[in-house]
Amino acid sequence: MIDFERELNPEQLPVVLEEGGPLLVIAGAGSGKTRTLTYRVARLMEKGTPPERILLATFTNKAARSMLSRVEQLIGRDVGGLWGGTFHHCAHMTLRANAHHLGYDRNFSILDSEDARQLINTCITEEGVDSKSEKFPRADVVGEMISLSLNTETDLTDVVMNRYPFFAHRTEEIAGIAARYRARKKALAVMDFDDLLYNWRELLRSVPDVREAYAARFLQVLVDEYQDTNRLQAEIMDLISSRHRNLMVVGDDSQSIYSFRGANFENIMRFPERYPDCKIFKLETNYRSTPEILHLANLSITNNENQFQKTLRAVRTQGIRPVLVPARNVLQQADFVAQRILELRRSGIPLGEIAVLYRAHFHSMELQMELTRRGIPFEIRSGIRFFEQAHIKDVTAYLRLFANARDELAWKRALGLYAKIGRATAEKVWRYLSRSTDPLGAVHGPAFCQCAGKAAAAGLGRFQETFCALHDSDGVVLPELIDIILKSGYRELLRERYPDAASREEDLLQLAGFSARFVSLEAFLSELALLSGVTEESRADEAAEDRVVLSSIHQAKGLEWTAVFMIWCSEGMVPLARALKEPGGEEEERRLFYVAATRAKDHLYLCYPLTDYSRGMGNLPVSPSRFISELSPYTTRGRDLPYDQWVIEGE
Repeated sequence: MIDFERELNPEQLPVVLEEGGPLLVIAGAGSGKTRTLTYRVARLMEKGTPPERILLATFTNKAARSMLSRVEQLIGRDVGGLWGGTFHHCAHMTLRANAHHLGYDRNFSILDSEDARQLINTCITEEGVDSKSEKFPRADVVGEMISLSLNTETDLTDVVMNRYPFFAHRTEEIAGIAARYRARKKALAVMDFDDLLYNWRELLRSVPDVREAYAARFLQVLVDEYQDTNRLQAEIMDLISSRHRNLMVVGDDSQSIYSFRGANFENIMRFPERYPDCKIFKLETNYRSTPEILHLANLSITNNENQFQKTLRAVRTQGIRPVLVPARNVLQQADFVAQRILELRRSGIPLGEIAVLYRAHFHSMELQMELTRRGIPFEIRSGIRFFEQAHIKDVTAYLRLFANARDELAWKRALGLYAKIGRATAEKVWRYLSRSTDPLGAVHGPAFCQCAGKAAAAGLGRFQETFCALHDSDGVVLPELIDIILKSGYRELLRERYPDAASREEDLLQLAGFSARFVSLEAFLSELALLSGVTEESRADEAAEDRVVLSSIHQAKGLEWTAVFMIWCSEGMVPLARALKEPGGEEEERRLFYVAATRAKDHLYLCYPLTDYSRGMGNLPVSPSRFISELSPYTTRGRDLPYDQWVIEGE
């Protein structure tokens, strides 16, 4: 038996012991949110709730794995039946069993972002749009428009007018492309990531038997990071919990910073309106930061009108005061940060425990140069993810053919690897295959190599060799399939195309090892697509201990470091000028400032240049951020609260 009273603080304990009903848990930064959720699940199971009747929805696979692992450790048994994972993962499981209600085959494929971009490009061509004759958005931008429209439930025309007004004159064409994109996905038996959520919601809305089955099944529904949910996700959780009404949502309105992705701040703010009988709990005890850092964060966020009032209280004793660093210019700002990083390392703080945060990636340009000049290793939290690299997608394209013979995009990618097979030739080959009732069988035989003209015959012959080797390997385990692709010509192709062929081959060997854990090809491919499509997922597990982290504030959410530098704390940068033009923009920018400050455990430096001459606009004066100015002297709602805890660098 778990001693909950000993393991939990007085704020966490009532949440964990609450019997049920709609619950709203406002969990401040560093307040033990994950611990509370974990013990809540353990308590439910200890009281007799079967794991298969619990749904725990998260935003990252890592968060789900961590919580489920901790639950197993607490209760001492497996929780394999518990539905724990990202919203997209749960949607995928639901749709695999029920997609036929929406007119899909159960073996539908999942498009990652690159697949979706290619298909949208195809739709642009098929719509007869001459994208070069006059300004027209690229396929990935059109995809963003479609995605934002879907996730915010906003008419596509309004999305274009409000977010992309410079494309307003092409709205009708964009709408036509969006309609064709929807039709093409249905015809090809594929869904993109937005479809997973949309179709999950539509399934629950339009098929009462399915809705009732899932609503009856899940006795307890728990949602992590609820402030980041969009309209679709919130409604899905409402539908699934409609029978038993045991819906617990956990989040922090002060850390709602993803409106640009479609997150709806109103979901958490209006939860008490949607559930008038809900119980509200607040976790305000902070285990991360010093009192001085929390004092700054509390005073800053108090300026936001639209919020659940709370005050973070530190468990830790007195620490070091935050440091305000006005620099002559951006170069001196970079010099200060680099020099202080070296001093912190000499004092015993590992580089991996130091982060530099900024509002936009270009803010780090000068600092990157200075760190490089001084030989200080650093890691930028951006770049191509493992499963989105070209050679990984090449190999999985082969495998996708055998999971869904109608996957046009996979055929074209695999074919395009060979000499003399460009887009036009791949399209000819696809038309040849699509006319067959058995596309896989159509690859066998000499007719296939002649289907696109003499120039492509040799390349098609090489493709045929690899394809047939895979097709004839019935019963071979997944790692061996990847090995067959390497041995059948892809290893040579790597050497022909890439100077780093050896490291890319090692990646594929790692992919083969990863595939061994899956029971089927379909399960493996679905997981790859889900992993590659999760936008901005935390990569803390990839961070090296001997490298300073350079990160946008958005990517830093949920993480912590001993020392944090926030650079470019200037008007127009923090807050970002263009963000202030959005409805609610200033309050969301202040929440970003709050998130950045509360990442720091011991040391917090707020840096800004006094002049900016590096952006091609002359030697212009720069004002400190309003989020700094409003702290000292600080007045809010009739109360004078002077912020006297600054250390001013240079004084």
